[in-house]
Amino acid sequence: MAISEFGVIEKYFFRHPKNQEINSLGIGDDCALMQIPKGYELAVTTDTMVEGVHFFAGTNPRSLGHKLLAVNLSDLAAMGAKPTSVTLALTLPCIDESWLKEFSVGFFELAKQYSVDLIGGDTTSGKLTLTIQAMGIIPNKQAMQRSTANVGDVICVTGTLGDAGLGLKIEAGDYLTSSKKALSQFHTPMPRIKEGLAIRGVASACIDLSDGIASDLKHILQKSQVGATVDWHKLPLSIEVNEYINQTDDWSLPLVAGEDYELCFTIPPEKLSTLDIMYTQIGTIETELGLRVQRLGQTTALVVKGFEHFSE
Repeated sequence: MAISEFGVIEKYFFRHPKNQEINSLGIGDDCALMQIPKGYELAVTTDTMVEGVHFFAGTNPRSLGHKLLAVNLSDLAAMGAKPTSVTLALTLPCIDESWLKEFSVGFFELAKQYSVDLIGGDTTSGKLTLTIQAMGIIPNKQAMQRSTANVGDVICVTGTLGDAGLGLKIEAGDYLTSSKKALSQFHTPMPRIKEGLAIRGVASACIDLSDGIASDLKHILQKSQVGATVDWHKLPLSIEVNEYINQTDDWSLPLVAGEDYELCFTIPPEKLSTLDIMYTQIGTIETELGLRVQRLGQTTALVVKGFEHFSE
């Protein structure tokens, strides 16, 4: 007998006990209920992944479950929010129990790391489409935003840049090499929750790197009405990305490749000594609008951009 929609929810996505007291009612009713602690704001974000757009057909479902949750938690990290709860909407071409088992394992393995509760969602039939709404809490008035960078701030990033982009090229067959780091960063990125919480109250602005720093840093610049210069030679690059650049001369990869899900933040230079996380300083916020890159002794306007949906 084929499993029903409600059977899918009960078998693969209903979990006890709750990890967060904030979630007073979860799966099983028409709505979930949450109790926001006094003195806190609720941060809410939503991301969707569509087969053929965000991931290849046949992608390992366990890594999909991980990545779907990770990209949403990354948004919370960029705001300095502590993750508490998520809802999950699955559009499935059919009910494949082996696929659902692996997907849920990947999903809940990451959820457990951050004590995140799945409190509701929906299932329907159609082209494989995966959506999460993630929620977290932030002390009042402490959320990091894109509109609050100041002239003189330094620009910093966590981790290394370009690895996920290299992983995509490997998966697509555009670059014939093997790199466990690049493939891992592409398929199973880790949200920078710890770093987001650490820089909250210290950083002036923050964004997660989903579309590439050339695109994402520009969001900060535009919202804050400032400009910036990035020193290409200070970009934190893995050995594998350096090898790729040396072989192809594609030095733009770490600037335009998306899906690294690192944090890019701006911070007054006098506050750098207070940080207790790993980061790299890559540039400076300036009065002159626009984004510029220094490379090989020359400074040029950076006109390349990251991925955009609906672009021609």
